[in-house]
Amino acid sequence: MENALGQPQTIVLLGGTSDIGLAIVRHLLNPTTLAVVLACRNVEAGERAAAGLRSDGVVVDVVAFDGAATGTHAEFARSLSDKHGDIDVAIIAFGILGDGSETKVDCDAAAELTNINFTGVVSSTIAVANQMRRQGHGSIVMLSSVAGERVRRANPVYGATKAGIDGFAQGFGDVIAADGVHMLIVRPGFVHSKMTTGLKAQPFATTPEKVAAATVKGLRSKRRIVWAPGILRFMFIVLRHLPGPVWRRLPLG
Repeated sequence: MENALGQPQTIVLLGGTSDIGLAIVRHLLNPTTLAVVLACRNVEAGERAAAGLRSDGVVVDVVAFDGAATGTHAEFARSLSDKHGDIDVAIIAFGILGDGSETKVDCDAAAELTNINFTGVVSSTIAVANQMRRQGHGSIVMLSSVAGERVRRANPVYGATKAGIDGFAQGFGDVIAADGVHMLIVRPGFVHSKMTTGLKAQPFATTPEKVAAATVKGLRSKRRIVWAPGILRFMFIVLRHLPGPVWRRLPLG
């Protein structure tokens, strides 16, 4: 349970090797933190990520988690509560970017990306939220993206999953608020990370650490939505309303 200062004692990261997710964990760590759970499909990579956290004296539990295996999510969330007690913060950070040139034409590739990024995220979020609702407290950080604010032609399937997740998180956040659970939606722009290696950086590109700092500030003030960097909020007030022919001519992919 969070202490009197609102500092989380148990932090769960779904997508335990995510650069942004790990940065958020580091920013959340405090002297009262009891455990961090890194849940990931690649446990070996998760152990490497955990090593950096353990060097600071934090107890880190690396567990196998498959975002696409929706039938396992309810039991997985229950096992977290059984082992670690109350879950104070859960960060939903798993997903794949996919190759836009492939997912625009390959039905199987598009379905795989959609199943992980949307169906898997919805399922696992509800599973974790059910545990928090029983507790009567907790915060969920949903890593959305500005890609979902107006889906670009470069990677429309990925953008569509982010648009869907963002909408789900807004509506579901209103549901769980009645049970004392806070939903924070984080909308980063282009982030320099493993996922974007080799891609051309977009305007106002940022870093995992800067996204994490904005996220933790948003958690502490019980914000509903955080943009990272904040200027993107004002940019998309304009961009989301541009006529289609104008939007298509922009050099955004």
